[in-house]
Amino acid sequence: MAVALICTVSEIHSVLMLARSPKSLSSPRRLPSSRKLVSSHKPSNSLELSNTSLAVLRRYPLRAGAGFKRTGDILFAFTLLSIGLPLILAISLLVKFTSRGPVFYTQERIGRRYRRFGCIKFRTMQVDADKRLKALLDSSEMLKQEFARDHKLKNDPRITPIGLFLRTTSLDELPQLLNILLGEMSVVGPRPIVQDEIRRYGSAMNEVLSVRPGLTGLWQVSGRNNLTYRRRVQLDLNYVRRHTLLIDFLIILRTVGVVLFPSDKGAY
Repeated sequence: MAVALICTVSEIHSVLMLARSPKSLSSPRRLPSSRKLVSSHKPSNSLELSNTSLAVLRRYPLRAGAGFKRTGDILFAFTLLSIGLPLILAISLLVKFTSRGPVFYTQERIGRRYRRFGCIKFRTMQVDADKRLKALLDSSEMLKQEFARDHKLKNDPRITPIGLFLRTTSLDELPQLLNILLGEMSVVGPRPIVQDEIRRYGSAMNEVLSVRPGLTGLWQVSGRNNLTYRRRVQLDLNYVRRHTLLIDFLIILRTVGVVLFPSDKGAY
């Protein structure tokens, strides 16, 4: 067990290095400017594109409470990491001993102002999951359509037994507290998305990426994967336009209920 704990600590260090340097992730790609990403969509007047993505994002200035929000993020993440350390170590050991592969999985996501970062999770799939995905989708037209629609598979055979539990309870996302401390994510915010999802947001992408993505948010407490993708985009956009510290607090309270009483909240 001592050896396993040492391995886990070593993996945490490695994951932190990946999160801070997303260029070291597998198959990194240069992120196109927001002008190229939404060139196929005709933006509304309120989202008219300027010459650079930075100029576009200046149209969405930080709110007055942004400083308080960031301070709250740091305090929340540090406190939860301190209190939840025994649980995090226990989950790490379960992942390590129940399936072959690393404890953590780091995936490139798109953060505030189109900055890429390594989003950290407990590994919930088999180590060759990415390689198996293409063969899996090619084997079934229904699965291919489901993945194209939701960017996920509800009954994914690549998920490990402990991974299914972690996903249902959302405990697989606990390591993202490190992303919060690094300033890449917030406790509450829009969904952290992968590059392939950008086009699905259309002209709303610039506004959504004017804030940090969240560990939790309206999507996570409103049905998650049971919602249509269009509804996900609407929830992210509504949050960015209307969020306050009070709304963040209420979302955190609802998140606690989703984690403790998952039932069928769309988490898989």
